[in-house]
Amino acid sequence: TQQPLGGKAQQGGQRFGEMEVWALEAYGAAYTLQELLTVKSDDMQGRNEALNAIVKGKPIPRPGTPESFKVLMRELQSLGLDIAVHKVETAEDGSSKDLEVDLMADIERRRTPSRPTYESLTAEDLQEEEEV
Repeated sequence: TQQPLGGKAQQGGQRFGEMEVWALEAYGAAYTLQELLTVKSDDMQGRNEALNAIVKGKPIPRPGTPESFKVLMRELQSLGLDIAVHKVETAEDGSSKDLEVDLMADIERRRTPSRPTYESLTAEDLQEEEEV
């Protein structure tokens, strides 16, 4: 899920577990939780944008979708569930529209594919297999 490595031996970061998340929830530290669970975790695009903003002295942009959420969505879709992510955009006049978000839109920009790609079989391939 693109989460940082854990442990000193692997040059990794400090682990932030489920109970630590609960503690921050109880304390009401919503912004800290959002940062820890997105930009400092596995939101690869958000992490790069945050680094660039810090270097350039600009405000840090809002975090994007974590890779772990994308993995969860793909796992649910692989079970045959018709699940989609929607975003509601509100215009200045107060009207709103519902847009479906493609979580795989940034797949070309990633260094390594997050899932294997397969070439689909053609009818000719199937006929060749039957002949053999």
